Amino acid sequence: MARTITYWVTTILIAAMSAFAGFSYLTGSQQVVEGFAHVGYPQQLRGILGVAKLLGAIALVVPGFPKVKEWAYAGFTFAWISAFIAHYLAKDGPRAFAPLVLLVFLLISYLTRPASRQWLGKMAV
Repeated sequence: MARTITYWVTTILIAAMSAFAGFSYLTGSQQVVEGFAHVGYPQQLRGILGVAKLLGAIALVVPGFPKVKEWAYAGFTFAWISAFIAHYLAKDGPRAFAPLVLLVFLLISYLTRPASRQWLGKMAV
């Protein structure tokens, strides 16, 4: 029971924050636009990441599609490692470590997910 609660708390937290971030990226929030400029990312990347974050958030919470969930976990992992590196290189101090905190929650979600939400590479394609 505790494993299930841990899974859902971390997964919903990740999905909610990612959906909010995706919405902010797509609407061109001033803070997001300035943040992308600060780390040296092109503004076109906002649209790509905005769509990816929204789709990833949806993939994590809807039932079924275990292979898509694996891709969502991988995508968030790459995005947050990249965000950490970008903020670290921009000399953002302790703020640079925020993506790694999200990565820990993502790892907890991944490790506690029920069997019905796992993709076993042995499945027939």
